[in-house]
Amino acid sequence: MKILVPIRYPLTKNSRKTLERAVELKSEESAEEPVDLHVLHVDLIQDSHKVRREDLRREVESEFDIDATYVVRKGFLVEETILEEVGRRGVDMVLIGKTRSSRLRRVFDRLVSNNPDIENFLKDNLEVTIEVVD
Repeated sequence: MKILVPIRYPLTKNSRKTLERAVELKSEESAEEPVDLHVLHVDLIQDSHKVRREDLRREVESEFDIDATYVVRKGFLVEETILEEVGRRGVDMVLIGKTRSSRLRRVFDRLVSNNPDIENFLKDNLEVTIEVVD
């Protein structure tokens, strides 16, 4: 099973929870069904931090014992970049962290379309399993 694990860099609390779940899934692999993890960071064009794949790998592996492929993609929209990466890698599952924001912030973001609902966007546009880590 191929699993895409989009996270933020530097790692956030939610990114760490998502990686913990990825490690759990990897530990459940078997010879009949190996688990292939692809850790993705979307470096937003409009707010680029010029993240390198090696930076991402180093930070993740400093905290987790994880065997994964590391990918950094530049993109304007996180959800579109994840969608493209799913197609590019042919994954079976996307493991995403639960978005946390205040109620007022969610209302404001919805009004100005500033903070998309990545979970629903992916569910509406993909035919793979989406697991949300809370």
